Amino acid sequence: MVEIEVVYAKPEQQVIVTVAMEEGATVEAAIKASGLLERFPEIGLSELKAGIFGAVCKLEQPVREADRIEIYRPLLHDPKEARRQRALKRF
Repeated sequence: MVEIEVVYAKPEQQVIVTVAMEEGATVEAAIKASGLLERFPEIGLSELKAGIFGAVCKLEQPVREADRIEIYRPLLHDPKEARRQRALKRF
C-alpha cells in the first residue's frame, strides 16, 4: 500500500484527502478513491487535468508513495490576453 494526497482547490476552499492505494494504482483510480468527484460535481473526469507536484501527468500514470496529485481547474482567462489588457491599461 502507498499513501498519497489528492488535492483540489477553489478560490474559497482547498481540500486535501489522503488515500491509501495498492502499488501500481493510477492517478485516475486515486482521484476516484478520494471521493472528490462526488463532493465537487463540477470536476468532470473526461476533461480533467491533473498533475503530480505541479507537473501535468496522464490519468493512466501509476502513483508512488507520498505523491501529491493535484486536480486542476480550467483557466477563466487566457493568460496572454490578460497580460495584454493590463499592458493596455498602463498607457
